[in-house]
Amino acid sequence: MSLDFSINVGGEKAKALDPGTLYDTIIIGGGPAGLGAALYAKRKGLEVGIIAERMGGQVLDTSSVENYLGYPFLTGEDMVHNFEAHVKEYQVPVTTDVLVEGIVEGSPKLVSSSDGKTYRAKTLILATGSKPRKLGVPGEKEFSGRGVAYCAICDGPLFTGRDVIVAGGGNSAVEAAIDLSKTSSKVKLVHRSDFRADKVLIDKLMSLENVEVHLQTQILEIKGGNLLTHVTALDKTQGEEIDITAEGLFVEIGYLPKSELFEGLVALNDKKEIMVNPLGETDVPGIYAAGDITDGPYKQIIISAADGAKAALSANDFVNKL
Repeated sequence: MSLDFSINVGGEKAKALDPGTLYDTIIIGGGPAGLGAALYAKRKGLEVGIIAERMGGQVLDTSSVENYLGYPFLTGEDMVHNFEAHVKEYQVPVTTDVLVEGIVEGSPKLVSSSDGKTYRAKTLILATGSKPRKLGVPGEKEFSGRGVAYCAICDGPLFTGRDVIVAGGGNSAVEAAIDLSKTSSKVKLVHRSDFRADKVLIDKLMSLENVEVHLQTQILEIKGGNLLTHVTALDKTQGEEIDITAEGLFVEIGYLPKSELFEGLVALNDKKEIMVNPLGETDVPGIYAAGDITDGPYKQIIISAADGAKAALSANDFVNKL
């Protein structure tokens, strides 16, 4: 289904993409990379369109952003609103709540989507981001939606007053634990090695009275009846298996690139990330990639937005040479 842009600025809504238009560039993805690309491409005078499953990407799942230059604090939702509103001012057509189902490389490039329409463009910018990495242990699939979750912001309120486990030791895990501590009875952070999070976050976590930390502890299996009741884990320090009780388990161990659609279209590395050069170019002329889906070393909102800008400028150079 094709929907209008969700943000209404100045009383007008952006139009959806038009299958009859030959776009200079179509951006696949609506997170910081995609929206950054749209802004820069439109300012260069390109005919731009965005196709996205949802606007905002994983920023919507972030409770707070405190490291984006110029904004000491924003909720993830507020940041997405600001990004969208800025792009909306340039009247960029957007089709949301659809999935891209196929891409045919050529001149023009053809993008078919789940709304049954095919869109045409001279260039493409791939910015579909990433998805949560799973633990890959027995019981994870069985208890998904019955205690196992992958978004503390989304599902945390369901566990108000209950004991929960957060699996992971990086920034996302520690941030999730801090956020959950506000509503959950007890938060048990479990990580197979040592902390990888920023010191400022670790210090804040360790100051909370209802947080319990299990480092060097690897989750082996998720157990329960109709709902999750506990996990079995290996305490590496003691060399023994232990049970950790909880009614909820939030898996926060990183992300995998959402690149399945692009296999066989552009070159991927062994992590399934799209390989790009410093200009955001893939190995296919006229196809660019930006943000968490690429092989860039750091996955940060500000870097994704900058990647999008860079890819758009490169796409503009390509179009100008046609």
